[in-house]
Amino acid sequence: MPSRLSIFRRIPLVAIPFLVALLLGGLALADWYWAIPTTRQATFVGRNSCIECHQAEHKDFMGSFHDKAMDLATEETVLGDFNDAEFTHFDITSKMFRKDGKYFINTEGPDGKLADFEVKYVFGVDPLQQYMVEIEPPTPGSPAGSIGRVQVLRISWDTNKKEWFYLPPPDVDEKLEPNDPLHWTGAAQNWNHMCADCHSTNLHKNFDLASNSYHTTFTEIDVSCEACHGPGSLHVELANSYSLFWDRNHGYGLKQLKGESNVAQVQACADCHSRRRVVCPTYQRGDSYYDQYSNELIMPQTYYCDGQILDEDYVFGSFLQSKMYHKNIRCTDCHNPHSTKVKFEGNKLCTSCHQHPAGKYDTEAHYRHKADGTGSSCVECHMPETTYMEVDPRRDHSIRVPRPDLSVALQTPNACTKCHLDRAKVSDEKRASLKNYGDWMTAARNGDEEVAKALAEVDAWAAKAVKEWYGRDYSEEEPSFAYTLSQAWNEDPHSFPKLIDLARDRQQPPIVRASAVTQLSAYADQPETGRAIKLALVDSDPQLRSAAMIVTEFLSPSVVPHPEALKLMMAGLDDPTRLVRTDAANALAGTPIEFLKLNGKAGAFEKALGELKESLLRNADQAGALLALGALSERMGDDAGAEKYYRDAVRIQPNVTGPRSNLAELLTRKMAPQRQRFEQLAASGQRDQARQMVEELAIREFEIAHLREEELVNLARDAEQLPNVAQVQYRFGLALYQANQLSASEEAIARATELQPNSTTFLTALVRLQQKREKWEEAKKTIATLRQLRPNDPGLAEVEQEILQRRQPDDQR
Repeated sequence: MPSRLSIFRRIPLVAIPFLVALLLGGLALADWYWAIPTTRQATFVGRNSCIECHQAEHKDFMGSFHDKAMDLATEETVLGDFNDAEFTHFDITSKMFRKDGKYFINTEGPDGKLADFEVKYVFGVDPLQQYMVEIEPPTPGSPAGSIGRVQVLRISWDTNKKEWFYLPPPDVDEKLEPNDPLHWTGAAQNWNHMCADCHSTNLHKNFDLASNSYHTTFTEIDVSCEACHGPGSLHVELANSYSLFWDRNHGYGLKQLKGESNVAQVQACADCHSRRRVVCPTYQRGDSYYDQYSNELIMPQTYYCDGQILDEDYVFGSFLQSKMYHKNIRCTDCHNPHSTKVKFEGNKLCTSCHQHPAGKYDTEAHYRHKADGTGSSCVECHMPETTYMEVDPRRDHSIRVPRPDLSVALQTPNACTKCHLDRAKVSDEKRASLKNYGDWMTAARNGDEEVAKALAEVDAWAAKAVKEWYGRDYSEEEPSFAYTLSQAWNEDPHSFPKLIDLARDRQQPPIVRASAVTQLSAYADQPETGRAIKLALVDSDPQLRSAAMIVTEFLSPSVVPHPEALKLMMAGLDDPTRLVRTDAANALAGTPIEFLKLNGKAGAFEKALGELKESLLRNADQAGALLALGALSERMGDDAGAEKYYRDAVRIQPNVTGPRSNLAELLTRKMAPQRQRFEQLAASGQRDQARQMVEELAIREFEIAHLREEELVNLARDAEQLPNVAQVQYRFGLALYQANQLSASEEAIARATELQPNSTTFLTALVRLQQKREKWEEAKKTIATLRQLRPNDPGLAEVEQEILQRRQPDDQR
C-alpha cells in the first residue's frame, strides 16, 4: 500500500497551485458561510468603541448639537449666569446662584412656595440653554445610574443675548399656577416623558405606575453614535474578527442607512426629528420607522391646511410633503450628519444640486429682489422660518413655492408677507407687541381684527406681485390640497368628493392622502368612503393603511357590511408593519374570541393586542395612555381593568381632563344592575338587604357626582384657556348640561357652533338644548342650518316636526 507521501509526490508540480487555490477558496467560502445567528441582538457599547476606527467622524461630532443635546451641569457646560443673578416674571423673582460647586435656582416650587432647587443637567447650547432639576430622586432599589423625576425649568438662558428669559407655553400668556400641567413642575415640562427619548442614547423611561416614580436610564447622556446607527456590539465584533467578509446575516452589524433609496436614512433621522407617538417601546435593529413610531398627519393643531408648520413638527412631517423627498433627496445631501451643520452656506446649499442653465435660479430674474438682500436667499422664500421657544427659528422642510394666493383665500402664512411686515398697517403699540410673523398669525387666528386686516392687505399685495412677476395664476394652474383640508376641518359637506379624490390621488404625497383618509370618518355612511378605504387598506404606504384601518371601524354597515369590515380589520393583523397591526387590534377589540378563532385570527389578534398594550403601557406616566388602556379594557369586557386604569389616570395626573368622565360613565353603567337588584329586594320585602344596598348606591352616586364636579372644574379651566377651540367649548357645554346648568351649556355649545359653523354634531346638540329650553324660534333657525348641511337626513324630520308643532298657537294644533 503506497504511503500518503508517495501519493503526494505523484501529483504534478503544475497542479499544486490549483490545489492551493482550491483549498484557499474553500476556506474563503467557509469563512463567508459562517455567520452570526439572525436571532442574536446587538447591544449598546458606547462611542469609545467607535472612535479608534472613525476618528474623522468623531472629530466632527465633538461640540455638535447632538453632542451638546444634554449634559451634566458643570463649569464647562453651564452657559447661564449663576452668579447671584435675579429674574422676575409676573410676581415671582427667581435667583440663580452657586453653592459648593453646584448650581441652584430659588424659585416657585410645586407647592407654590419659593425653594432652592439644584440644577443637575443642561439642555442645548444655541440659541438657548435650558436647565433641569431632579425634583424626585429614583426610588430605592432602582438600577445603578437611574434618574428620578426630572423637570425642565421655564426660566432659560438666551445664549445670543446673554440674558435670562421666561419660556412660556405656546399661546399662553397668563401666570401659571403651581398645579397647572404647564407649570415647570407639571407634566408638560417633564424630561422623562417629553424630552429624554431624543436627547440621550438608549433611553429607557422605566416608569413605575404603582409608586408613580421613575428610574430612567441611558447608556450615553447625549445623542451619540448608536442613537443613529443602532447598537454597535455586532459591528465591533465583526470589525475585530479575522474574517475576510462582513456578516451575510447582519451585514455591517448596524442600521442600513445607505442604499439607492433615501427612505432608510430619512427614517433614521425621523426617529427623533418627527412629531410622533411610540408604537414599539424597545429598540429593534432593522425595523422601519413605522414599526417603532407613527408620525402625526396634517392636522389643524400642528399644521396649516396647506401643510406649512404651525406648531413644531420637527421636520419629518414637512419633508414627507416635499418634492425633494420624493426625488430621493436625503438629509445628508444638505447636512453633515456628524457635525449637524449644513454643508454649504448661502444659496450654494441649493445650487450645488440645482445646477440648471446659467442664471436660471440664482439670479434677480428669478427671485426678483436685489442680489445682496434677504429676498435673494433660496431658503428665505422656499424654507421660511417659524420661531419656537421664543428665540429658536426653525425652517419649514416642505420646501414649497411661496403661495400668497392661498394666504388670501385661506389665511395661511407665506414667505412674502413674512418679510414685508413693514407694509402692515397697525398701531405702533400693536406692532411692538408682535415679535415675529408667528405672533402676527397667532393674533389674527385668535380674532385680532386689526392684525387680520393688516395681514390680508399685505397678502393681497404679495399675491398680485407674484402673479405679475411670473405671469401665472397659481390658484388656477396649481390647485392645492389646502382647500380640501380647510373645508374638511370646518366640516363643510362640500369637502366630501374632494376628500375622495385627494385620498386616491397618487400624485400627492402619502402623508397628504392619509390626512384626507382620516377626514373621511365624518362620511362613514357614504358608499364612496367604503371604496376609498378599501383602496387605502392595500396601499404600499403604512400611513395610508393605518389611517384607513382607524376609519374602517366606524364604517356604516350599509356601506361595508359588518362581517366584511371585520375581515378587512382581521387582514390588518398580518400586516408587515407593527403600526397597522396595533391599529387593527384596537379596531377589533371587543370582537368575540370565538369569531376570531373561527377565522384563524385569534393568535394574531392576541399578539397584536399585546403589542398595542405594550406601546400604551410605555407611557403609563401619562393620563392619556391610561385613558386609552381603560377604554380598551372596557371594549374587551374587562370593567375591573378599565376602572383601575381610569383611577390610575386620575391619580397620576389629577388635573387632566377626561379620566373622571370615563370613570363616572363606567360607574354609572355598572350601577344599573345594582339598581335592578335593589328594586327586586325591595319588592320581595327583603328590607335589610335593600337597606344595605341603598347605602352602597348612595356612596357610589356621591362618588359619581363628585367626579363630575371635579371634571367640570377642569373643563371650565380648559374652556377659559382655549376659548377658540371648538371641541373644548363643546365638551364644556356637555358637562354643563349633565350638571343641569342649561343656560351656560347652551352658551358654550353655541360658542362651539360659532367657531365651527358647519359641525352637524355641535348644531344637533344645540338644537336639542333649544328644544329642552323651549326656545322654539332659535331652534327653528338651527334646524334650518342643519337642513342645509344635511338635506337628506331623515333623523332631522322628527325634531323639525316637534319644533313646528310647539311653535303653533294652541288653537291651531
